[in-house]
Amino acid sequence: MISPAAASSIALVELGLALTPGPNMMYLVSRSISQGWRAGMTSLCGTAVGFVVYMVMANLGLAAVFLIVPWLFIALKIAGAAYLLRLAWTTLRPGGKSLFETRELARDSFGKLFRAGLLTNLLNPKVAILYLALIPQFTDPAAGSVVAQGFQLGGIQILVGVAVNGAIIFAAGSVATFLQRKPAWMRWQKWVTGTLLGAIGVKLAIDAPTPAAVP
Repeated sequence: MISPAAASSIALVELGLALTPGPNMMYLVSRSISQGWRAGMTSLCGTAVGFVVYMVMANLGLAAVFLIVPWLFIALKIAGAAYLLRLAWTTLRPGGKSLFETRELARDSFGKLFRAGLLTNLLNPKVAILYLALIPQFTDPAAGSVVAQGFQLGGIQILVGVAVNGAIIFAAGSVATFLQRKPAWMRWQKWVTGTLLGAIGVKLAIDAPTPAAVP
């Protein structure tokens, strides 16, 4: 059973990731602006299925590997912290992209939108690292089955990701127009999400286990 601290931590991590520009978000927002909220929600359904696929593969395949190769667990924890710090820098650095700096796309059928959302998620390195490097950081072997904890944490991540993306899809058009007219708000959005990811990355780097602490 996961702890409240682990649940809240993964929720905060996913919140930061969901609000950070990436292949999934840029695609979903662009579709919503160019083709309407129904197109965005259809693409989001494909994205959600991609999350489930990653969650199942990661939890069923990595639990046994961590027991056999404990050094891999350490490497993944360090990689997860480094990725969050890199993502924070990408957002905060001069010229970093904001969430609603999108491009127009050609209109697609709903079937193609679903498939594109699925493939965009499956091919997104941010999602792969999330399940392979970040979620394992919040599991505790002493708290029970690592696989069960992985599914619980993955479920929280999916719920938060879908909720945030869904809200952004519905508000994409009006928010994009507002932010384009208010450069100060655009900069504020970048600094908040970048700072959040950087703070979590630093904490994970500090909490990463040493080789002597691995059983």
